Order: sequence, then structure tokens, then C-alpha cells
Amino acid sequence: MRHDLTTAAARHTKALELARATADANLDAAVEGVAASAFGFQGQKCSACSRAIVDASLYDRFLQKLAARVQRIRIGDPAENAPAGPVINAGALETISNYIEIGAKEGRVLTGGKRAGGEGYFLEPTVIADIAPTARLAQEEIFGPVLAVIKARNFEQALEIANDTDFGLTGAVYTGSQDKIDRAIRDFHVGNLYINRKCTGATVASHPFGGFNMSGTDSKSGGPDYLYLFTQGKAVGEKIR
Repeated sequence: MRHDLTTAAARHTKALELARATADANLDAAVEGVAASAFGFQGQKCSACSRAIVDASLYDRFLQKLAARVQRIRIGDPAENAPAGPVINAGALETISNYIEIGAKEGRVLTGGKRAGGEGYFLEPTVIADIAPTARLAQEEIFGPVLAVIKARNFEQALEIANDTDFGLTGAVYTGSQDKIDRAIRDFHVGNLYINRKCTGATVASHPFGGFNMSGTDSKSGGPDYLYLFTQGKAVGEKIR
């Protein structure tokens, strides 16, 4: 019997980002993709990964590998090529810290959760496990270095959880199964879907970008339909004598 690991990622007021992987995929690649898209730019981008939905059969293995990967992220000055810099300002630091407190009550802090040393608005990359799909951490915008991990019974439930928000910007599926790829293309409701790669990093000028539902108007920047957003339509009616 083949089980599915599904990592679904992200959700922001302007964007939803989802990442998903199955047991027939490369688990290490899935962990790397989730970590990179969750904590790149300190999670302060519209497509950043904020949810990971994982099949119950692989949940513990995924968490173990993910925690080890995230703990290796160096925090410091971006000018010195530190992978994790500060959040944007004091207000963001306070808001994100409040969400970490909420997440600690809704789930289990796996790694991170504290202010980082030194001057500046530094926070440890934070992973909070055992989050319910309807919890605030899974349904509200954080826009910071915080990842919620959600357990799913199987691939079907993982898709349901992934789609059960008002948002839908980006998503990623890690799998070697063509059937699951086809199902994700059909039923994973995001504007930008990536297969076996992280859910951030659309290629400028060649990969149109935009989301579904509250994540956009379905028009994509970088695509020809986006030009119409810079025009105004006018309807004219004239009575024929």
C-alpha cells in the first residue's frame, strides 16, 4: 500500500501558498522546498509557505527532518549573506510574536519561537506542529517566519484541507505519481501550481503570476490578460432613429 505525504503550504490575506508532497516523492526534496519557501525572506512575501499538510503515515519523519533543516538556518545580517534576516519593523515583530503565542496554544512548537540575539527585529524560524485545519494559525495571515504543520489522513483529506480557505495564490506538489499530479492540476485551487519544486520563485517575464479567490482577480502579472487591468471598459448605447 502506498501512503501519501502531503505538505500544503501557505496562506496570506493577499495570497495563499500551498505545498504538497507524496510518499512516492523525494522526502528530502520536499523538506528542502518547504523550508526554503517558508523562511526565505523571513516569510515576508505573498507566496511564502505558511502551512504544511502531511500524511499521517509520514508525519513524524517529516517533522524530524524539517526541524533539523530549519535549525541549520543561520540568522544575521543579510548584507553578510545570512539566510535569515530581521522582519520588517517593530510592529511586524510584535504581531508575529503574538501569533507564535497563539500557535503554542493551538499546537506544539517544534523549533524556534523566540527572539534571536543581537540588535534588530530578529525572530527564530518557527515550526509549530499539530495544528488543526481550522485553527487561527492555519487560517489567518502571519506574514513572518512561522510555519504551521497539519496532519492529514490521506491525499484526499490533504486536498480538502489545502482548499479550505478563502485564499489561493500558489501551491506545490512533490510526487512521482502522475495520477496525483493530474489530480492536483485539476483540483488544487491555486493560481500558480508547482510540481516537485518549491512554491515560491516564479520566473520573471516567463511565468505569469496571480492567484484565485481572495488572492487575486485571476489575472496574472506577466501574462497578456494583465494588460487589461490598466484599461477602462466603456459601454455605449445609442438610440437608432
